[in-house]
Amino acid sequence: MNAAISLPKFSLVLATAVCCLAGIGIAAAESMPDTENGRYTLSPAGDGVIRLDTRTGTVSNCNSSGVGWACYAVPDERTAMDAEIGRLQAENEKLKAQLASRDATVDGKTGEALPKSDKQSGPKAADGERKLEIPLPSDQDMDRLMSFVERAWRRLVEMANRVQKDVSGKI
Repeated sequence: MNAAISLPKFSLVLATAVCCLAGIGIAAAESMPDTENGRYTLSPAGDGVIRLDTRTGTVSNCNSSGVGWACYAVPDERTAMDAEIGRLQAENEKLKAQLASRDATVDGKTGEALPKSDKQSGPKAADGERKLEIPLPSDQDMDRLMSFVERAWRRLVEMANRVQKDVSGKI
């Protein structure tokens, strides 16, 4: 056996190896999204990667499909919460201003103390809470309810007895 390989065969093997390595390099380059000179930080996650844009702070979820890589921005909950907090603070300030103007208008118009009955029916300023009073049913209402429940229970028991007789054949 001849251990030496002829030059044409060697160049063919070398060309094949170079093509394979180039193909692997291309496949490796396509397997992950471009990091664009260190702008993006990639972290493996599930079947794709999480991409952090170090310039803007945007986080994206990147997945490989049959066509190529696609990255979709992850919703930023912090931005939404900050916007909602700002909206609520503005609304709170607006309501405080309305309340202050209403109090100033009431005090400016009358200048008199409210009647005693009005003071008692409204909530106390010191309490800060409204109290809801629910009247309890009277004894007559409770008697009517109990008689209704008793009649309904008797009818249910009678109906169960009739069904039991029908099933056993003692009609």
